[in-house]
Order: sequence, then structure tokens, then C-alpha cells
Amino acid sequence: MAFEDKEAELGLLLTRTLSEPHDRHEIYELIRQKLNELKAYGMPLPEDLVQFEEDLEAEFASERSDQKRRARLDKVITRRGRR
Repeated sequence: MAFEDKEAELGLLLTRTLSEPHDRHEIYELIRQKLNELKAYGMPLPEDLVQFEEDLEAEFASERSDQKRRARLDKVITRRGRR
């Protein structure tokens, strides 16, 4: 598949992130898959998409960290709140 086709698919997915914010994680995962396909075909990634992927990874890592932190807070609240 041509680079232009993959770039068009990415453009559609990025547009969906604006119109379907509730499906953000699913759409971001599809974007990551498309970027990995480009890499697998040896196609060059534009710098803005490279930065986007790095930012996306950082955001997901932050969300995982936030979820773990929230779970620890909830555990203490539940345990200590019963006293």
C-alpha cells in the first residue's frame, strides 16, 4: 500500500479523535497500529507523527500511573473510612 494511502487513513483516524472523543483510546490504538505498519514497510514517518506517537505513549503511561495512584487512594479511603 502506498504511503499516501496510509497517510490518508491516519488523517481519518485523527479526525475521528475530534468527533468521537469518547472512543479516544480505541482510536489512538488504531493510530499506533497504522504507524507501526508504516515502520514495518520501511516508510519514513513524518516528524510530527513521530512526536505524536511519543506524546501518545507518554499520555498512556501517565494514565496508567494515575489509575494506580487512584487505586491506592481508594484502598486507603475504603480501609480507613470504615473506622
